[in-house]
Amino acid sequence: MAEYVVLSRNELAAFARRQLPPSSEVYRALKVRHFLFDADSECALDLLALKYRTRAAAIAEFTGLHIFVVTLRCDHSCHYCQVSRQTENKHAFDMRREHADRALELTFRSPARCIKIEFQGGEPLLNFDIVRYVVERATALNAEHRRDLQFVIASNLAKLTDDILAFCKAHHILFSTSLDGPADLHDAHRHVRDGSSHARTLEGIGRVRAALGHEAVSALMTTTPKSLDRVDEIIDEYVRQGFRSVFLRSLSPYGFAVRTSLVRRYNVEDWLAFYRRGLSHILALNLRGTELREDYTSVILRKLFSPQGSSYVDLQSPAGIGIGAIVYNYDGSVFASDEGRMLAEMGDFTFKLGHLDSDAYEALLTDEVLVGTLHDTLLESSPMCSDCAFLPYCGSDPVFHKATLGDVVGHKAFSAFCAKQMGVVRHVVSLLEDDPEARRILLEWV
Repeated sequence: MAEYVVLSRNELAAFARRQLPPSSEVYRALKVRHFLFDADSECALDLLALKYRTRAAAIAEFTGLHIFVVTLRCDHSCHYCQVSRQTENKHAFDMRREHADRALELTFRSPARCIKIEFQGGEPLLNFDIVRYVVERATALNAEHRRDLQFVIASNLAKLTDDILAFCKAHHILFSTSLDGPADLHDAHRHVRDGSSHARTLEGIGRVRAALGHEAVSALMTTTPKSLDRVDEIIDEYVRQGFRSVFLRSLSPYGFAVRTSLVRRYNVEDWLAFYRRGLSHILALNLRGTELREDYTSVILRKLFSPQGSSYVDLQSPAGIGIGAIVYNYDGSVFASDEGRMLAEMGDFTFKLGHLDSDAYEALLTDEVLVGTLHDTLLESSPMCSDCAFLPYCGSDPVFHKATLGDVVGHKAFSAFCAKQMGVVRHVVSLLEDDPEARRILLEWV
């Protein structure tokens, strides 16, 4: 468990100089949470080793999330799209069956007990034939492999049909969609040729819930410059649509978000202010009886209080690329992460591991791109991370750092990733320490 103790600057200085009186309350708090051990300590090091093994145990499970990019075709033209979407008529950008077969072979080579296959695009429903094929083939293979197998489709839901819903119900397939807030805000960046994307999304959410159950669809929002002063309205829209959680997600520096300059129109401090206001509104809603969770905060809380930490791929040490998730692109290329695929669409192939036509499982997962990056992103030996108080609650995002700072480690003093993490953790810990009602609600999210 990654425990914490909040010290004053003078107490921290005394601790660093080994000048804290053993009889002091601060000394006892540090000792009981294993920040220090002395001549009277008996099991601190063994217990710390056990805790570390517990938190690192998921690494041995290896790759649990397998992303199938079944097409780049899309019926939307979103300003912040992270990939190079293609128009609906360009079938050359669809995954072929032989690549799907090979990707499934690699999927079941993973030792993970729990396998999640996620279909992405473009818009996956535009190539539902290959989605159907992968689901049926994976289900047949799993009769032998006996994994805990789950399917998720990341979709804008506009292309749903009764046939698709019936198939998804028969195979327990879940959906993930995008909802950026009220109609005008959602439609400002998520364009369709005719009508309102927001209206189509809400119709799709309703259809999925009616056919598959209320919890069968989740939603993600993306913070754009237009969102910054409207966080309360965004959260209220999620409540109005019956969601029990919201992820206050910042823009990523890939694809059309870069080409349209959206990522340069606000900075990490702008997003942190947005996040703090949003979390305050969510806590106020909970106090009034409306249960709603902020998902990014929940990730941090699990890192603070859960013995296993969090499985969130973007906050792992070493990085979650490859060993947390792997991507099989529509053309047979294999990438260490979804963001690595997005970076490749911008011309940087740093995180391409190989190709389904030519590379074996062992070659892909021992590629120097992956092994070298994992070595470089172990926080305990990473420059400026190894002695950082936030290390247990943080992670590493080598693709973000490659895109923004030019290398996979990055200079932490200039890292927006680090500034974001430290800002979020500081705020969450301050709420836990200073606001009893907020602490009660936050601990319910762990």
